[in-house]
Amino acid sequence: MMLTLLQTTSYNGMDSGDAATYFAIMGGALIFSLIFYLLFSFCVYKIFQKAGREDAWAAFIPIYNTIVMVDIIKKPIWWFIMLLIPFVNIIFGIMMADRLAKFFGKDTLMTVVLVLFPYIGLPVLAFGNAVYHPDALPDDRK
Repeated sequence: MMLTLLQTTSYNGMDSGDAATYFAIMGGALIFSLIFYLLFSFCVYKIFQKAGREDAWAAFIPIYNTIVMVDIIKKPIWWFIMLLIPFVNIIFGIMMADRLAKFFGKDTLMTVVLVLFPYIGLPVLAFGNAVYHPDALPDDRK
């Protein structure tokens, strides 16, 4: 006689220890994510301030912060729409990082850092000696 897996193991559901472990892990992940979100947002806030934006608080509002960033790099609003299209958003994100680096007087290396390691690149732009140069690239919003 052959026994199947269902016949040899019984499943009694999740006990309270399993549930507590699950909620502890998920709570830790939530706190970790919140810390990184606040770090990212504060760096973007400082970048918005350096760019002379009066609505620097927009850095803490999802979606709107991207619209403000598109305005800072002097691109038309349809760039935001392109960021919503899968795979196309990768190309436009790289181009946005390049323009942001150029507006702050940085070179291609900073673009690479912003794309691959944004939690290093953004604090460098936000808290370093980088200065926003509004005339570094042409204004394409017309």
